Amino acid sequence: MTRAGLAALAVLALGLSACSSSSADGGSSELTVFAAASLQRPFEQIADDFEADHPGVTVRFSFAGSSDLAAQLVDGAPADVLATADERTMGTVEEAGLLAGSPQAFATNSMTVVVPKDNPARIRTLSDLQGDVDLVLCAPQVPCGAAAERVEEASGLTFAPVSEEAKVTDVLGKVTSGEADAGIVYVTDAEGSANVGTVEIPDEDNTTTTCPVAALAGSEHRDLADELVAAIRTDAAGDGEGHLEAAGFAAP
Repeated sequence: MTRAGLAALAVLALGLSACSSSSADGGSSELTVFAAASLQRPFEQIADDFEADHPGVTVRFSFAGSSDLAAQLVDGAPADVLATADERTMGTVEEAGLLAGSPQAFATNSMTVVVPKDNPARIRTLSDLQGDVDLVLCAPQVPCGAAAERVEEASGLTFAPVSEEAKVTDVLGKVTSGEADAGIVYVTDAEGSANVGTVEIPDEDNTTTTCPVAALAGSEHRDLADELVAAIRTDAAGDGEGHLEAAGFAAP
């Protein structure tokens, strides 16, 4: 084959290689979102809508206790967006210089007592959580545990939990399985479960937590991360049509 022919083949091969690489990538992007366990249901719905509006984009979640997520990020775990169940936990990530901008409040939550459907301990009021009751709470460093401590302080009661869990869904799981007589969880978690009963916490004893969201400075897809943050905030302001409001979250 002539030198000109070989050169033409080389150019063709390079062109095919470039086309193959472009096809393999397909313009696809993957966003990793670290989010509090209490946000799982509405966030998965928001992600479905986001993916439908952004062909080729996949949103991957890591749901866990907010303090665990913050610790993972500080230790170097990669992610694009962080949403926590309270502002204090988000503050630890901000102080570490890991946020791309100021965190944005998008929802609020409050607390309630959950009991098994048959309520074997006959819990009727918040004060019934004292005494011979198998009470489960989140650990104090977790937002739902810190909120339970504020309820305890405001009510003047003394709680003696038999276990302290790393995330609110673990508290809910122990109550629904009958391993515990009661637990204190977010109102939204109770509303999302058909397997528990609830005991209302009086307004004067209850507490409200604010959920913030932010894009992370280390994101490789900053524009998309910012768009997802905006989509979360837009859903929260959905005037009765948003996934967050449907799940029981209130506006900040």
